[in-house]
Amino acid sequence: MKRLVFFLLVLGMGASLFAQIQLPEHRFASGDWSISGNRVYQNDAKARLAKANIKVPQSGSMLYDFNVRYESGAEDGHGGFGLHIFADTAYNGPSWGSGKSYLLWLNYDENPQSKAIPKGLSGQVYRSYTNSWMDLVESIDLNQFADLLTTDNLAEPVSFRIWVNGDTGEIRVYDPTDPYLSTYYYFNLDQKDLPLKGEWVALRTNGIKLSFALEQ
Repeated sequence: MKRLVFFLLVLGMGASLFAQIQLPEHRFASGDWSISGNRVYQNDAKARLAKANIKVPQSGSMLYDFNVRYESGAEDGHGGFGLHIFADTAYNGPSWGSGKSYLLWLNYDENPQSKAIPKGLSGQVYRSYTNSWMDLVESIDLNQFADLLTTDNLAEPVSFRIWVNGDTGEIRVYDPTDPYLSTYYYFNLDQKDLPLKGEWVALRTNGIKLSFALEQ
């Protein structure tokens, strides 16, 4: 199994206290991105199609292991973020989709425009065909966890672990409320898309400021 390494740690002055991350080949395609310490920040709460493309060859069994911290921007009752996986291309500009890929999305919206998106906290899986065309594959109501969206909890990084088998299409999204990350929700992608292979991943945000870091 290959672990996705978003961020390569480069130690400075011989001490981890001065660690500064250096991304692999990447393109901050839209939004306002920056790097500080061991985190990557998306700083524009108004950006609806914020995207950071990161070159990571993907095939077979992949583990996406990272944490996300809320910075600000959801005061208007809306915000979301996600990860395009197994993307074949990287478009250097704002876009809805990301070439041929799958988007795993976590969403909070008090007034969703689509009836397919539950009000409140939810998760979606989208199949991307082009930079402008995506289909909703699955939508999941996650309001059982909405009570966890407190000020104290949002101030701390939330760990995410996503395992994907590009050969079989099985995806496991581990429960971030489980401190051992041992329980998960699983589903299977369309068999006609298999095997999945890609050269890029893309961090995405919508209407929210967030920061990301690699889980150690």
